[in-house]
Amino acid sequence: MSKFLIVGLGNIGEEYENTRHNIGFTIVDAIAKEHGIKFINGRLATVAEYKWKGKVIILIKPTTFMNLSGKAVNYWLQAESIKKENLLVVTDDIALPFGTVRMKGKGSDGGHNGLRNIQEILNTTEYARLRFGVGSEFAVGRQVDYVLGKWNADEQKALLPRVELAKEMAQSFATIGLQLTMTNFNNK
Repeated sequence: MSKFLIVGLGNIGEEYENTRHNIGFTIVDAIAKEHGIKFINGRLATVAEYKWKGKVIILIKPTTFMNLSGKAVNYWLQAESIKKENLLVVTDDIALPFGTVRMKGKGSDGGHNGLRNIQEILNTTEYARLRFGVGSEFAVGRQVDYVLGKWNADEQKALLPRVELAKEMAQSFATIGLQLTMTNFNNK
């Protein structure tokens, strides 16, 4: 039975809950909720696991803080003997308009510290990522405040259906693969 690792990027702690930067946590939480599973404390991450459509899917939320996410990703890939082709990293992206969801099979870190650390530790840019657009409605020099800020009222209302789409895409990646998932979902 093939195994997949779906990593939601975010920061631990109440002050980071429901922030734009924690959308990765929000999406893997939604997957866990759908399957009635709970995250438990594991090494470098909280972890949940389920079987779905003949696959074993391991969800993690790194407890290393965003800038050191690569340590958790690398540990769980090795501990579970998961190939990099079966890794999906779910992250926020300021280069995409709010609610836009895109999957890619490789790419740069785009200035994202979590992706940068994963790239450095895995020594590759060739791993799948699911990018959730958080927009770029911030003044020059205010990017950190923006991504660590809470969703505004309009975003909050529109968030649930977009999280649902991202959840479907993540699970599709584990069942029909990267290429078909990109074809089926990237323009929704």
